[in-house]
Amino acid sequence: TRMGSQGFREALAARHSGRGRVVGGGGGGLKQRSGAAGWRLMAGSLDFKTHADQACRAADKFVNIYYETMDKRRRGLTKLYLDTATLVWNGNTISGHQALTEFFEMLPSSDFLINMLDCQPVHELATQGQTTVLVVTCGTVKFDGNKQRYFNQNFLLTAQVTPQNTVWKIASDCFRFQDWTS
Repeated sequence: TRMGSQGFREALAARHSGRGRVVGGGGGGLKQRSGAAGWRLMAGSLDFKTHADQACRAADKFVNIYYETMDKRRRGLTKLYLDTATLVWNGNTISGHQALTEFFEMLPSSDFLINMLDCQPVHELATQGQTTVLVVTCGTVKFDGNKQRYFNQNFLLTAQVTPQNTVWKIASDCFRFQDWTS
């Protein structure tokens, strides 16, 4: 997926420092290899800046994977979601793996352009200790046969931890067209 400006990517890259390597995986979700500095520590004793930097790295990778999958390999999109995930698409609620699969298959082909990305870790007290990141995107999308439209999308990503790695999955997704009248 194309990003809105090269400056955004440079600023985001300059903001990122730290350890660990985030990788996209074939099994769906966003994976990070575990280690002494793995994501498992995110909910532990690290300071907020470290949490925020980790959240930004995960969000940047996630956004690239998500919108590229949405535009080019939509059949695999539900692999990025928890089986119990909920999507709210312009006020319409879609829950569960099968319903998400059916919904994404009926959408026309798309071309997303992301203009803004923001993220933050969600405090562990708000998520009962589950490592969670809030990701917010804004941009434009053109669905086949339709005019280009502005949109806003919010994701809650949760970490699914194993001894080998951490897989980030979408727990909640809220998409809304931003139609302004002149």
